[in-house]
Amino acid sequence: MTAQLTHVKAPQGVAPGTGYSHVVWGTGRFVAISGQCAFDEDGRIVGEGDPAAQARQVFENIRRCLASAGATFADVVKLTYFVTDVAQLPAVRAARDEVFAGEHLPASSAVQVAALFRPELLVEIEAFALVGEEN
Repeated sequence: MTAQLTHVKAPQGVAPGTGYSHVVWGTGRFVAISGQCAFDEDGRIVGEGDPAAQARQVFENIRRCLASAGATFADVVKLTYFVTDVAQLPAVRAARDEVFAGEHLPASSAVQVAALFRPELLVEIEAFALVGEEN
């Protein structure tokens, strides 16, 4: 069962964002997904030097992590993006748009960092979700 979530794209007095909700709330079982990077199931980096390929792999890893908790992208309430260059954000957003659709977008933050824990990595994303009580 998917949690009942409420998304507020733009609270009164706050300019609407593009591709995210400013506020998301609901009830259910809380699920925290550690920051995911572009590793395949054998621990090899996918898409070295390619932010689009890395972002797609990161979202695939998040999908698998969510599934292990009985959740889907529809249950995600918050994403935090860590990128080594904000110029990579369009590629990350394109990958996000492949898995999130419609008006029910999670709250989001994006942070440019000096580096991730391996120099080949360009993006890391963590996720928080609420899953319906019956899962």
